Amino acid sequence: MIAGLVACAALLAAAAPTQAAPKDPVRALKAVLAPGHGVHFTETATLLDGIDTRQERQRTGVFKFGEKGGVKSLDVTTTGGEHGRERAIGFNHVIGGTSYQSGDLIGKWLRNGKTWWKDAHQLYLHHTALLGNDEQLINPTEPATLAVLLKDGQRSGNTVTGTITFKELTKASLWFDHSSHRSWGDDTKLSYTLTLTSAGLISRVQSMYTPTDGLEELAGKTFHVDTHYSRWGGKVSIKAPDPRKTTTELCINGKLCKWRLPS
Repeated sequence: MIAGLVACAALLAAAAPTQAAPKDPVRALKAVLAPGHGVHFTETATLLDGIDTRQERQRTGVFKFGEKGGVKSLDVTTTGGEHGRERAIGFNHVIGGTSYQSGDLIGKWLRNGKTWWKDAHQLYLHHTALLGNDEQLINPTEPATLAVLLKDGQRSGNTVTGTITFKELTKASLWFDHSSHRSWGDDTKLSYTLTLTSAGLISRVQSMYTPTDGLEELAGKTFHVDTHYSRWGGKVSIKAPDPRKTTTELCINGKLCKWRLPS
């Protein structure tokens, strides 16, 4: 009888499914990075002001990868802003950035049938000027950033939660380092939740922070940004607008023309 029980136990052990080892998100990300490929995303940004909560804006767009990760170019449409729908296209995030903007307040300053304003930056693509102060500050297309968030966070199932300061994020992320937010207080704490797919890729990033410094009108207010990612590693094409519809000049109130926003 003892021999029979041992045999049954052996059979049950053999039949039991083995637990799959957790996927390495950094390795999964690096596997989909390739020239001409990218990721699509949708985003909702909410500003929390005391007991008053109001939804700010929604974004839909695509990031095209750099050779080693990060964003080489982007095409993003934003709705819900004060001046209506807007679209931004940008190239060369690291050096020699050039951006194009259409709609929103910029659209009111264009003349002569032009629908796009071109701004050739001398340094990198200033994405916060394009997408707004309420954009997602965590960029999961950067392997180095992802590695730090995973190391400092707590993993439970398919989610990773943690907190990182703006100073720490500046060191880890070119995306954040090239944003205006890096001056919003080194000790500002950003809490985050990353959601992983079964393949180890990021499907969602939720972040929340209250600036300790920066713009006076944002004092005491909290940002919550919820971003969903899809089609990791798919081919993407981002092109500059038709030059015939593009200008480098703006007219403020119909009077001050040939005016340029600071880069």
